Amino acid sequence: MTTEELLESVHELNRRDEIDGILIQLPLPPQVDEKKVLLAVSPEKDVDGFHPVNVGNLSTKRPGLVPCTPAGCIEILKRSAIAIEGQNAVVVGRSDIVGKPVAMLLLNHNATVTVCHSKTRDLPGLCRTADILVAAIGRPGFVTRDFVKPGAAVIDVGINRITDKAEFEKFFKGNAQRERQFAEKGSTLVGDVHPQVAEVAGALTPVPGGVGPLTIAMLMSNTVKAMKLRRGQAKPQMVGSR
Repeated sequence: MTTEELLESVHELNRRDEIDGILIQLPLPPQVDEKKVLLAVSPEKDVDGFHPVNVGNLSTKRPGLVPCTPAGCIEILKRSAIAIEGQNAVVVGRSDIVGKPVAMLLLNHNATVTVCHSKTRDLPGLCRTADILVAAIGRPGFVTRDFVKPGAAVIDVGINRITDKAEFEKFFKGNAQRERQFAEKGSTLVGDVHPQVAEVAGALTPVPGGVGPLTIAMLMSNTVKAMKLRRGQAKPQMVGSR
């Protein structure tokens, strides 16, 4: 498929009133211009929340659709009765898909937010200031117990597939369940947070089974929200609120 052919499909879906949500599954094949396609999606139907209009709505606390994984992170904190307001939050990673929007959501919920990245000095030291630590850097087991203040809430956004036996043992040696899984499948998943962090954190999302299922749930929530907003059935809410 060419960029032009995919753009025509997107424009057709934009025109169809019975369609409330459009999602562009990334990555696209190399011959397709990803940015052009993402920009072509109507902001009202952009259930991924990636369109610049929705990014702007998030940053200015206007009604709009919020990226699903960051929204899931906030939902986990709320449903776990973990306070956000007034807390120090550190986000490791500055991607447009997770790092930046989750930082903005935390800020919108009145946390004091620090965003860290590959050029940050004394990363472990900054992370240890966090009451809420979000790891979204895409490196398996990067955040170790030395990064975590005792009792902190840690949200692990990373999903990394491990196939090397030596690397597997670095994370899961002695874990009988994981060892059986690795022997059967030849691989296992690990987040951006080392499993040993569970020994010091007050709360830690698992990988798999943590943020991932919430991402899917928030996609469905966004689709319903898009339908209601498009059809005048919902009162506008500040971006980041439920």
